[in-house]
Amino acid sequence: MEFSHVSVLLRETIDSLAIRPDGIYIDGTAGGAGHSCEIAKRLTTGRLIAIDKDPDAIRAATERLAAYPQATVVQDDFRNLRIIAQAQGIERADGILLDLGVSSQQLDDAARGFSYHSDAPLDMRMSQSGMSAYDLVNSYPEADIARILQDYGEERFARRIARAIVHQREIAPIKTTLALADIIKQAIPAATRREGGHPAKRSFQAIRIEVNGELTALESALDQAFDLLSIGGRLSIITFHSLEDRMVKRRFAAYTEGCTCPADFPVCVCGKTPRGRLLAKKPITASPEELAQNNRSHSAKLRCIEKIKD
Repeated sequence: MEFSHVSVLLRETIDSLAIRPDGIYIDGTAGGAGHSCEIAKRLTTGRLIAIDKDPDAIRAATERLAAYPQATVVQDDFRNLRIIAQAQGIERADGILLDLGVSSQQLDDAARGFSYHSDAPLDMRMSQSGMSAYDLVNSYPEADIARILQDYGEERFARRIARAIVHQREIAPIKTTLALADIIKQAIPAATRREGGHPAKRSFQAIRIEVNGELTALESALDQAFDLLSIGGRLSIITFHSLEDRMVKRRFAAYTEGCTCPADFPVCVCGKTPRGRLLAKKPITASPEELAQNNRSHSAKLRCIEKIKD
């Protein structure tokens, strides 16, 4: 299956990076190379490092960026941003982009096991290696499954679903996406199932986040990315659910925090000064035109910060 991915907030993201022809840029989530190609075509003597951990994405990005000698494609996880930059001889970057979450191709390719709409082996691994959703569902203790569904899916019936999963796997292993989706559906009260949206959506999100270590990767990458920026460099991040967005919002707030001394202190003794400047107080969301063309842009939020001090 060809790797296809519609880049959300494409124009807004490229504008937020304020790309210079001689600048150095890092796309930590290259995917189908939509954002990467737009960055690369604006470079002359500059450089682009396009990173992804999905082998399918790497193949697509390598092919699509072949026309741009200023672009280098690297298969790795953006949680290793500092190591990747050092390996590429980069000390500072003028812009870094993270487009979080699952790609259109990963969702649309039923064999990848991300979707609750199509039957496929339970997988959900972005890197196509390591622990899979099958391993999690069939081996994690009930309490851990409930915690994951609650913390990463904000699922209010987490305990009921975890109990149902463990009960079913004692009869036979849970092997497919539709089998898991049906277990989740049956564990949720009928009245709640009629409220709208697929009943397995939150649980599948939670399991995917755990399998891929998405929040721990983001937690690790944020400081690395900001520290890598040159003065005046920009970090742009697209999130797709509240857990990611809250993490980015809070970290950006910490970067822009100034003096924290009590108001009645005559002089500052804490020594804190802002290291960054938000380009917009509220996140940028998709335009009505994009919303009409791409349903997956509905939940996308773009936040961008400019570094003003090391």
